[in-house]
Amino acid sequence: MGLFQMLFGRRRPVVEPNRPEPVFVPDPQANERRARPRRDAPEGTKILIIDDSPTIGAALRKILRSAGYVTLEALDAEHGLELMQEHKPGIVFLDIVLPGMNGFAALRAIRRDPATRDTPVIMMSGNEQATEQFFGTRIGADDFMKKPFSRFEVFARIERLLDEDLHPRRVISR
Repeated sequence: MGLFQMLFGRRRPVVEPNRPEPVFVPDPQANERRARPRRDAPEGTKILIIDDSPTIGAALRKILRSAGYVTLEALDAEHGLELMQEHKPGIVFLDIVLPGMNGFAALRAIRRDPATRDTPVIMMSGNEQATEQFFGTRIGADDFMKKPFSRFEVFARIERLLDEDLHPRRVISR
């Protein structure tokens, strides 16, 4: 059981000098983030995932569906923009590096279209460059999430985009 708790972040091993096996102590950060209830958008809220990696898509799908969200997925920006028009998602997770149209161009298209301009967009990238995060927010991204990400981070990013009634809304910076 201790191994499962260590793997899922509930406890971490501490090796004591005169003891051959590790002793498990609680992870204070894990308890802190679980101390308050998570705020979620209403069950059935649609979230569009635009990422060319099937692995990232599957991970996000599993995380989001576990909280009652409906997921839509596209492997490229062009298909993602079509899905946005057809299904009107509440939130979009948009990768920066995509085949064909990249995430920045897709974000510009989203912001230019009156039907999609108010949809919150969380940009994603595995690239360490901070300029991507800065540029992404300057052209209208509402948040940025680095890959790889944790379940906790996904829900924290969504929570930042919820209004008082728990509906997704754009983050407008002045």
